Amino acid sequence: MGFEVRKLDGGFGREIVGLDIAGGIAPETATALRQVWLEHGVLVFRGIGTSPEVQLELSRCFGELEPHPIEKFRLDGYPELILLTNEGGPVGPVYDFDGVATTQRIPWHTDLAFTATPNAGALLRMVRKVETGGQTGWLDTAAAYDELDAATKDEIADLEAVYLFRAGLEEMRFNQQHGTRLSPRKDSYPHFPPVANPLVWTHPETGRKVLNVSTLNIEYIIGQRDERGDALIRRLIEHALQPRFQYVHEWENNDMVLWDNRRTMHAAFGHPVDQIRIVHRTTIKGDVAMGRILPETAEAGAAA
Repeated sequence: MGFEVRKLDGGFGREIVGLDIAGGIAPETATALRQVWLEHGVLVFRGIGTSPEVQLELSRCFGELEPHPIEKFRLDGYPELILLTNEGGPVGPVYDFDGVATTQRIPWHTDLAFTATPNAGALLRMVRKVETGGQTGWLDTAAAYDELDAATKDEIADLEAVYLFRAGLEEMRFNQQHGTRLSPRKDSYPHFPPVANPLVWTHPETGRKVLNVSTLNIEYIIGQRDERGDALIRRLIEHALQPRFQYVHEWENNDMVLWDNRRTMHAAFGHPVDQIRIVHRTTIKGDVAMGRILPETAEAGAAA
């Protein structure tokens, strides 16, 4: 295959060792990498992300790349790369956690869970790490579904939940972070209508069942907008967030991590606002609708 596959700590995800990108990636190697990705959900490539070109070459093994719709987030000269950094000041909210002003803390979520069509995946490259914090975690929502008891699987099989875009951690209903917001609110985000997504996704390529409870975005269960439904959401989240389903990456410069967004959640643990972190990201386009857009009145109660 042109590379070796090794287990990561905890058993979730795999490390790819010995991949030589300098001369390009042969089609058969790209196919083999894609199969390992679909099987294991997260792939770690240590120390080989030495340039934007390397990141783009590797990313294209896994599907069509999707430029960020807002041009200011694109890396100059590389429209398919997103630049994530606080070098010019925080680009997102700043919160006080235990006396530390913290940026880029994003709780467990699935990308674009607040839309009907999530992206297929993404590849993150560490350009400049921070000395304190800055870890990224991934969570295997397919394994979390597999280990639900039969009664719970039956209970949630046909249920949908409403998912909403969140502009700040204080808007979350579940898995609250309990930080104090320090930065002023900015309401210049695009408008996203409410969506209904099944609590159980079927992966469009592998057919595996996936527990879909993006903690950042989930609002309520349709038909159970009450304490009974909220208790079910809390129970599912508590189950999914068990450490045995997680892999947490301690970054070194030039590491790259790829994830399958359709069978994982991920979280950015954040870092002190006075430390500079630079990350480049590609996004692999999704082309399968997993949910449905609701009328604007639905979030106000019509879907309940």
